Amino acid sequence: MTVNERIREARKALNMTQIEFARAICISDGYIAELENEHRNANDRIIRLISLTLGVSEEWLKTGEGDMFFKTPSEKIKRLINLFSDLPPKFQDYVMSQIELLLKTTKN
Repeated sequence: MTVNERIREARKALNMTQIEFARAICISDGYIAELENEHRNANDRIIRLISLTLGVSEEWLKTGEGDMFFKTPSEKIKRLINLFSDLPPKFQDYVMSQIELLLKTTKN
């Protein structure tokens, strides 16, 4: 199974339409259709967006190995810490400010 086929499988497992899936990761629904029809290759950015936004294992998307979804919150936290650590300090500050803003927004 290809990466593109696994993207389609993950979308279907989430019971999402192509439009819902595309909007969730902030790309066009046409782009998702082209990925699923293998007219485009999934790049690392798309794979990361799917993983971080929808909880789909990046390893599973790339290789088909392991579980499709993260099983526990601690797996998500580990992934988040690894990604955050790779960012330059100014981007870490930006991410923190966005998380704080998001929390304020959801409390209202």
